[in-house]
Amino acid sequence: MEKSTHTTEYMALRAELFAARKNAALSQRDLAAVLKVPHSWVAKVESGERRIDFVEFCWFLSACGLDPIAVTERLMHKWRMPRSKVRGKEGGTK
Repeated sequence: MEKSTHTTEYMALRAELFAARKNAALSQRDLAAVLKVPHSWVAKVESGERRIDFVEFCWFLSACGLDPIAVTERLMHKWRMPRSKVRGKEGGTK
């Protein structure tokens, strides 16, 4: 299995985060101040240099005024993939 950070799905996730920040009219420094993290944290997340976990993802989107559940549902809809890619030959999860 390839690293998730090198997939089109993770690229789409990063694009959502970038768009969320831009649409909220926040600079990386503004968002970092809200999240109480260094501004480099935001830059590294958006560039893919730093991996973001689900809790951080929710904090990031909430700070941009978005509902993390709605964004997650939109991403999951984009990511729908054939069952054969998700499950092994015997039908169990990988």
